[in-house]
Amino acid sequence: QVQLVESGGGLVQPGGSLRLSCVASVSITSIRTMGWYRQAPGQQRESVADITSGGNTNYVDSVKGRFTISRDNAKNTVYLQMNSLKPEDTAVYYCSVSGYWGMTFWGKGTLVTVSS
Repeated sequence: QVQLVESGGGLVQPGGSLRLSCVASVSITSIRTMGWYRQAPGQQRESVADITSGGNTNYVDSVKGRFTISRDNAKNTVYLQMNSLKPEDTAVYYCSVSGYWGMTFWGKGTLVTVSS
């Protein structure tokens, strides 16, 4: 079992920035991939960004150049720095873990609202 706790969501104006954090209850060096997903009301959940234990990163096209995923092994934490936020970024953002003893885990989510 892996417990994941997200934080950093909130209300921000278009063009603003937020940094999301996800703290894992185990050493993240034991996790193959950590990532962020988001789901807006009535829409499908989509992968936003992920990072492997080797440092490889992937981003959905809509956030490239604006979002950055990073990892701090000493703090068992993965971050999502979100800049130049747009209203269409509004969603619940979920931290996820895959490849931990062949299992997948999810956090409870943190709400990001981008509105003027």
